[in-house]
Amino acid sequence: MIRLSHPLIGEEEVSAVSKVLLTGMLVQGRYVSTFEEALEGYIQVKHAAAVSSGTAALHAALVALDIHEGDAVFTPAFTFPATVNVIELQKARPILVDVNPVDYNMDPHQLEQAIIHWKGAEIPRAILVVHEFGAPCDMTAIMNIANKYSLYVIEDAACALGTRWNDRHVGTFGDIGCFSWHPRKGITTGEGGTVVTSSDQLFATLSSLRNHGIELSTGKIDFVLPGFNYRMTDFQAALGSVQLKKFEFWLEKRRLLAELYSTYLTGFTGVSLPKVIKGHAWQTYMITLEGTLDRDQLIIDMKEQGIEVNLGAQAIHMLSYYRTKYQYKHSDYPNACRLYTSGLALPLHPNLTNDDILTVTRKLRYTINMSKSEPL
Repeated sequence: MIRLSHPLIGEEEVSAVSKVLLTGMLVQGRYVSTFEEALEGYIQVKHAAAVSSGTAALHAALVALDIHEGDAVFTPAFTFPATVNVIELQKARPILVDVNPVDYNMDPHQLEQAIIHWKGAEIPRAILVVHEFGAPCDMTAIMNIANKYSLYVIEDAACALGTRWNDRHVGTFGDIGCFSWHPRKGITTGEGGTVVTSSDQLFATLSSLRNHGIELSTGKIDFVLPGFNYRMTDFQAALGSVQLKKFEFWLEKRRLLAELYSTYLTGFTGVSLPKVIKGHAWQTYMITLEGTLDRDQLIIDMKEQGIEVNLGAQAIHMLSYYRTKYQYKHSDYPNACRLYTSGLALPLHPNLTNDDILTVTRKLRYTINMSKSEPL
């Protein structure tokens, strides 16, 4: 089976985790601090605070910016639901914005139109932008819009370690950037995430929020906020530190494999390819099926041939909770709808070889052609 994704865990990672486990000191400690310092250096950001998941990072970011009931947050209609769930958890109103059909990211023009035409009771407070699948958003345009309308910017960079816009790492443009270290991401700590910021004040708040609202002052513990238990363990951080040292090699491998997909699939009738953008980290390579091709059946057919493929992300307005609560129609966000129903994520991880990519594309062509009953 050629897997859709596969974390790379070697002897060095096992040794690092075992070393921490044997100390008996497992919760957030010096290994977390070391991991945070390494991330600050790699991302080129002033502060990084490790947390228990990418979702925890997003939630803490909204709380730190005091996003609450009566506020509106603009966010893409095509993303993993965690992006929007955290807005709901804060009892704020998510305002969906359709995405660009070729890079799958929030469309800046539609974002500004959504801001201009918002007539609801909630007050616009923030933009929660997603660098979907590791593709950089147009942060120049996004930040111009945010500044024009005095909105906070949170960057969901869950898939975007190594992603750069104009040679600057994403997650550093807005007020807070949020990363995930889930096994499908560029590096993994099992579960885990990180919030980054250049603001001393926001960093202090985020650091307190992740640890029950604790503040250390003159050697004494005080609880200054109603915080969460969003801490990362030391053995997770030890795993992440080892992974980060290898990441640049893995990132280059992902880019080479994505280039092969584009080469082998260019000109093939029946699929649209993702836009190749400078600075793309290629956490996922998602194509879009055209015409009447049945994506869900294609997933089954490819699995029977030993290839694991899957949908890419969700159209938020088509999910039961959001569709029911906000009375969305499928046609409200047509690009998100099409990407959700026709998007197909292909295997992409550094364990793959050039021959694996050739095998995937050959079997994909064969399966699509068979489904169309066209000659090979």
